[in-house]
Amino acid sequence: MSLQVFWGFLAAHPTKLINLLALLLTCPGGLLLHSARRREAQTREGLALEEGVVDAFGLRVPRYFYILGFACLAMALLLSWLSTWV
Repeated sequence: MSLQVFWGFLAAHPTKLINLLALLLTCPGGLLLHSARRREAQTREGLALEEGVVDAFGLRVPRYFYILGFACLAMALLLSWLSTWV
C-alpha cells in the first residue's frame, strides 16, 4: 500500500484513528487493573495462610497499578469523547 493511500485514509477518517488510539490505551489499563486485583487476592490469601505482616512493597504495588490503570482508562475515555467532536 502506498503512503499516499494510507495518508488519504487517515485524512478522510480522523475519528477512527483517535478511537484506535483510545483502544490501544484501554487494553494496558484493563490489564493493569486485572493484575492489581489478582496480586491483591494473592496477598490476602497469603495473609490468611501465614497470619504474617504484609510488607510495604506488597501494599504499594497494587495501589500503583490501580492508579496507572485508571489513568489509562480515563485517557482513553477522554480521547473517545474528543473523537465525537472531530
